[in-house]
Amino acid sequence: MAVKNVKGPSMIETFQEFKETKNIDRTTLVSVLEESFRNVIAKMFGSDENYDVIVNPDKGDFEIHRNRIVVADGEVQDENKEISLSEAQKIEPDYEVGEEVSEEVDFQKFGRRAILNLRQTLASKILELEHDSLYQKYKDKVGQVVSAEVYQMWKREVLLIDDEGNELHLPKQEQIPADNYRKGETVRAIVKEVQNENNNPRIILSRTSNQFLERLLEAEVPEIQDGLITIRRIARMPGERAKIAVESYDDRIDPVGACVGVKGSRVHGIVREMCNENIDVINYSSNTQLFIQRALAPAKVTSITLNPEEHKAEVYLQPEEVSLAIGKGGLNIKLASMLTEYTIDVFRVVNEGEADEDIYLDEFSDEIDQWIIDSIKAIGLDTAKAVLNAPREMLIEKADLEEETVDHVIEVLKAEFE
Repeated sequence: MAVKNVKGPSMIETFQEFKETKNIDRTTLVSVLEESFRNVIAKMFGSDENYDVIVNPDKGDFEIHRNRIVVADGEVQDENKEISLSEAQKIEPDYEVGEEVSEEVDFQKFGRRAILNLRQTLASKILELEHDSLYQKYKDKVGQVVSAEVYQMWKREVLLIDDEGNELHLPKQEQIPADNYRKGETVRAIVKEVQNENNNPRIILSRTSNQFLERLLEAEVPEIQDGLITIRRIARMPGERAKIAVESYDDRIDPVGACVGVKGSRVHGIVREMCNENIDVINYSSNTQLFIQRALAPAKVTSITLNPEEHKAEVYLQPEEVSLAIGKGGLNIKLASMLTEYTIDVFRVVNEGEADEDIYLDEFSDEIDQWIIDSIKAIGLDTAKAVLNAPREMLIEKADLEEETVDHVIEVLKAEFE
């Protein structure tokens, strides 16, 4: 039995729907359609092994043939697999016992339930294939920059749509704090991960990842693409500031100059993309002391004492360099620590003759609360004179203290020396 160009809205809609399925090649689609028909037939008759199914999704038609063996009249035991001689001869008069009869089957005559079952089976299998295809596509793109259109904005994430209509997710924690999205605009981000719980792919994007900055820099600097310059390390406070350590294996190439470009031309676009995130590019060095010194720029370091086992470094600077080393909001020293992978403690150089006169802050714990002392020590100021020599604004901003608190501390310390 065969059915060609089956009429009827249900079947035509079924084929039209799956004909236009995206991301699935024709061979796989034909296989899925055939398997779906066979599943329905097997449910109805207990077996599909004596059926031939031919599917043509391009034209939207299919054929089903049922093959049965001719047996003598009255000896039919399985009507699905056997046909009596008299019934077979109604189809072709010259059929004999033992021959195979092939008949056309009108699938629509199986009833509404069979058609509904087919649609549900197809929908389930096609969805599964689409999910597999989407997962494989984006699994291969992890670590790559993609562009997608903003579709919807929620409190915890932004939903984006790629050019094939796939949903991509940009969670709040993966957004640069200053990012401001509008529906319909194109956003660039890196594919951070592809989750696949219960075969339901969820593509997670990121704009705060170090890798995002790395990929943008690779796209702007041909020497990185060509392998002449290597990005060794990146430290970022997204949307605020980043430090990048680069290295060249060719003495003729200045890696910092090549990455920054003439008048910053190569990083301008990246800075805009990152919501004006300041980018410092420095030369990498396997010499830890030199690397820490470069990482603390623009501050000029006087000396460094390392504790490699604990990955700690004591950095000594002239009083006027301390605030530069720490940076606004402690940003410079935080990034330097992240970049060098060393905990950096900053100390003010005490000139000869001053040491005996200076007093450690901990000795003022009876007049100044310990938490205030700890906050000041956290920005590298351990002694009374170090605090008195530091700008008042720096104490307020870097140590995150109230103006009244800072004024009280200064007053107590001054009184000691007066």
